Amino acid sequence: MRKVLRFSLWTVIILAAVVALARATALRWWRVPEGDPYLEASVAPTLRGGDLVLLWRLTKPKPGDLVVCPEPEAPERVVIARVAAEGGDSIEVTGSDITLNNRRAGTTEACKQQKFTVAHPSTGAEVEQTCQMEVLHGRAHMRGSAAGHGVQPAQVNTIVDRGKLFLVSDNRLLTYDSREFGQVEAESCTEFVFFRLVSRAGFFDVESRMVYVR
Repeated sequence: MRKVLRFSLWTVIILAAVVALARATALRWWRVPEGDPYLEASVAPTLRGGDLVLLWRLTKPKPGDLVVCPEPEAPERVVIARVAAEGGDSIEVTGSDITLNNRRAGTTEACKQQKFTVAHPSTGAEVEQTCQMEVLHGRAHMRGSAAGHGVQPAQVNTIVDRGKLFLVSDNRLLTYDSREFGQVEAESCTEFVFFRLVSRAGFFDVESRMVYVR
């Protein structure tokens, strides 16, 4: 019995040490902020405000990652957006579509849940959007389409400066990205979302718990 207890105790100690080391060097768990309507709208349909996620910080974010960065013009605020282009790349964003170095990012299919709703950040009214799977930098991720809505986000066509990143929101209608605040310093974006532990609805939201975030 004593051997079993001793083994169990050492197992707990070792696991705690591994978790502590991982948190100190490689990852941390973090809750997507609530109460910022612009941020919350921009991360849909991939995330929602209140989701508990894991952030990876051992290696630098790369194109296609969903990064967490301070906003350049208001560093006390956080931005969650997709690295669409890096220094030297040419990028054009028109409505829902991204053209990177003269190649348009493709869409593969509708998401498993084809429609989603989000609160408009200015009016609070519910806006229904279509969810599509987009392939960017060889990886498929969800995006909220701007098609079928009258007012479109600003169009941009630019070349990204060296040492900078151009970020694009997964919600292509209600954006909070480089079209609003410009290119960001690559060194300021040190973490990216890679896993959702539970959604804001809690552990019993089976569809959204323990999900790899692409």
